[in-house]
Amino acid sequence: MTTPVQNTLAIVCGGGPAPGMNSVISSVTIEAKKSGWEVFGIYDGFSNLAKGEKKIIPLTIDMVSRIHSDGGSILKTSRFNPTKSDEHLRRVVDTLIELGVTHLVTIGGDDTAYAASRIAGYAKNSLGLTISFAHVPKTIDNDLPLPEGIPTFGFETARSLGAQLVSNLMEDAKTTGRWFLVVAMGRVAGHLALGIGKSAGATITIIPEEFSPNEKIPLSLVVDIITGSIIKRLASGRNYGVAVTAEGLIERIRIEDLEAADCLEYDDHGHIRYAEINFSDVLKKELLANLNSLGIRMTVNNKEVGYEVRCAPPNAFDIEYTRNLGYAAFDFLRSGGTNALITIQNNMIVPISFDDILDPVTKKTRIRTVNTESIQYRIAREYMIRLEKRDFQGGIDFEKLAVAAKLPPDEFRRRFQYVTEY
Repeated sequence: MTTPVQNTLAIVCGGGPAPGMNSVISSVTIEAKKSGWEVFGIYDGFSNLAKGEKKIIPLTIDMVSRIHSDGGSILKTSRFNPTKSDEHLRRVVDTLIELGVTHLVTIGGDDTAYAASRIAGYAKNSLGLTISFAHVPKTIDNDLPLPEGIPTFGFETARSLGAQLVSNLMEDAKTTGRWFLVVAMGRVAGHLALGIGKSAGATITIIPEEFSPNEKIPLSLVVDIITGSIIKRLASGRNYGVAVTAEGLIERIRIEDLEAADCLEYDDHGHIRYAEINFSDVLKKELLANLNSLGIRMTVNNKEVGYEVRCAPPNAFDIEYTRNLGYAAFDFLRSGGTNALITIQNNMIVPISFDDILDPVTKKTRIRTVNTESIQYRIAREYMIRLEKRDFQGGIDFEKLAVAAKLPPDEFRRRFQYVTEY
């Protein structure tokens, strides 16, 4: 077989939605069509290709010229992973070849990037054909291993909208005299929770990176940290606040504690289905029990933040950023490049080899976590209202905390001082 002469580019969206997907589709299509290439939009990620179905749409400049400011994806998206089955992988490649596809732009996270790499490898090794690909990194979690300070697209819009929602909850809390528990999306890392909490001026934000990655933590620790924040606010005459936590905390908590909270579901293989746990419900239940044990009466409401921000119209930053990324992805392919994640660094197009973002041990894409030693995190901690070591040094302020907790000073110290070690 010989590689087709006509350059034909396919665009595939994988994983969950993120603001700016349409903008990438738009800029890739415009540049490719200007260069005389055919462009196909593939519907529903790799799911239809794996069934041998050509659910596609030929894209034109007129079709995409004004979609850059729209949320969602005109091509939809899917989490289907074709690499889990050799049959699916082969069928994806065969279908792309039948369509005459020579180049591929994938828009997604680590799983989508890995799938694209496997597809290109299969085409080369099994059929002797070249399918060049470029991957545009997308996730509101901001956890792909890009250089420090460079966000994944969609994160800034999600953070901005999430901060607006939490700011509204802060005002509600102040007006009605209550606390809100907010759980922000973030499968592993706490970037979105911290970004939302810091931008909105939330009372406290708790992320997985605060704790040692080598051991599980008790659920009671998270609850006591929030309880301590409530006590500190009460001691200053404020009976309201908002606590933001990261979804990824759930995987750091001891299994026996989650079992005791009666919130676990298991899949057919006996693995815990973390995605099915409503973490904000668990936290609310345990927090209220903790407050009641101290005799503190407090209205607590819980809120999950995630789905509301995924398909929001991108803000100005993400529109410009994704138009740049889309252009960069096509320019990279047009120049003969392949097998890379596309980034913009110091106003330059910088492709990162897919092999360079793999963990050498797990062979999976590395996860970028929050650097708790960074100035950004240190400043965030300074503006939180949470129990600190200095609060237990004695004096009138310490006594006010004990009174607010309705505990004798020595008992208050014994009960809550340990949270300051985290």
